[in-house]
Amino acid sequence: MTSVNDIRNFLFQKIAPEEAGYGWDNVGLLIGRSTKPVTKILVSLDATKAVAEEAKRLGCELVVTHHPIIFHAAKHITDEPDSETALTYLENGIAVISMHTNLDRALDGVNEILAAKLGLNEIMTLEDECDENNCHLIRTGIIGTCPLPEFAARVKKLLGCPGVRYADGGKLVHEVAVGGGACGNFIDFVAEAGIDTLVTADLGYHDFQKAATHGINLIDAGHFETENPVCGFLREQLAAAFPEVEVLVSGHSDCICWL
Repeated sequence: MTSVNDIRNFLFQKIAPEEAGYGWDNVGLLIGRSTKPVTKILVSLDATKAVAEEAKRLGCELVVTHHPIIFHAAKHITDEPDSETALTYLENGIAVISMHTNLDRALDGVNEILAAKLGLNEIMTLEDECDENNCHLIRTGIIGTCPLPEFAARVKKLLGCPGVRYADGGKLVHEVAVGGGACGNFIDFVAEAGIDTLVTADLGYHDFQKAATHGINLIDAGHFETENPVCGFLREQLAAAFPEVEVLVSGHSDCICWL
């Protein structure tokens, strides 16, 4: 019988080494018994209470997430708002394995999957010189040259975004850097690398101003939308490695609503 520990070993030995996560992060088996048998896995970007209820309804003993369910040190696990989600998983005997910055930095991780989703080719890794306190690995690819609005519309369609925000740096889109999640701190780095376009998320007003000043195109495609593609990849890898286990992707989407 496949156990939680078998899944953990596969994920951290074959997909994204646990030690590759940054020191401030929290990755690994965060809730549950390592010896618990697993017949169904639910893969999700987040370990929310709604995902716990979904896992319970589907009969999943394990949830594999990107964002850690426990990030800051927990002083209690009760029905108070800051710990009720973890309590829900505990009460229902559902284990949680989280792969965060180690999956961002993996060879086949968040950013490579995002680049492939956007149809980029000649993918390569940019040199990782950023501050460890706020860093993701970025990959870059070459596409056929096109106007920014055309490429922004393509990003919206391919990622299923309810909308995208973008700033025009005055250049046609040719070479694209991607950073799943919040990678606005890479604007200077991307500009210095001579890349014309950055696709990421969680950008502020001043990030768009900086991009225009640096002469690069900037697209905010949403945190969920830029990272969620990796869930399908994890499902495929787990299903191939454990054919006796049913692996599902959560049906829950971004918590942000658009009017």
